[in-house]
Amino acid sequence: MHSELDPRAAGAQRLKGKICIVTGAGQGIGRATARRFGAEGAKIVVAERIEDSAAETVRQLAAAGVEAIKIVADLGNHADARRLMRETVAHWGRIDVLANVVGGTIWWQPFDHYSEEQIELELERSLYPTLWCCSAVLPIMVEQKSGAIVNVSSIIARRGLYRTPYAVAKGGVESLTRALSQEYGRYGIRVNAVAPGSTVVPDRVTSRLTLRPGVEGEAVPGMEDYIREGSGGGDIRRLALQRKGEVEEQAAAIAFLASDDASYVTGQIVDCSGNP
Repeated sequence: MHSELDPRAAGAQRLKGKICIVTGAGQGIGRATARRFGAEGAKIVVAERIEDSAAETVRQLAAAGVEAIKIVADLGNHADARRLMRETVAHWGRIDVLANVVGGTIWWQPFDHYSEEQIELELERSLYPTLWCCSAVLPIMVEQKSGAIVNVSSIIARRGLYRTPYAVAKGGVESLTRALSQEYGRYGIRVNAVAPGSTVVPDRVTSRLTLRPGVEGEAVPGMEDYIREGSGGGDIRRLALQRKGEVEEQAAAIAFLASDDASYVTGQIVDCSGNP
């Protein structure tokens, strides 16, 4: 039963028959988005660089009666982004929705502690996958004269300490979203984004200090103090809704923007931080 994925989506079927790519679908918000899209009737392409994580998402979707395939790709490079789109079209003939979820802070530290390599790696994780995937999918959607792209930014793009390269990356995602919405609306393509805040991720596979599988980053001395000072230490009293978000709540916002319920919405960044 599709309702086993997320009871809140039961019966909606807003994405019935749509071909939806979800990047970073091997964990967290990406996996929750794949599950929500499936609950809404979509066929899913699970795009993930860690094969075991991708396979687990496909297994969960198949168990719920959702048709899904996995494509293992490192979307930090343009070649893999192009291959993702080619293989999707080869399998299903079209791409209706692209949800760009890949990203996440690697280091939390003052900006002057970052090395050149660290800054580049933050951009490689949290900006380039969205940039490359948009570049690769747009020719397909232009030819179709339809499509919806939903990018995932972060509230850190607008407020937050000790994650400046990540903030720059997500700020770039927001600028990309607005620019593409203006440029490609004439082709029937909508481009929007969500900006999550603090979200509980129960199935995290890649830690915030992991550059690539088997390669760990190093925290600067006192990093925990920086996090507490910069983010309120996870103090939910600083949030209007008095709690952290759930991955399913972020996925619900993404699903709305991907669906025809948002057919007249484009170029918007939806704040999903639990704050006004």
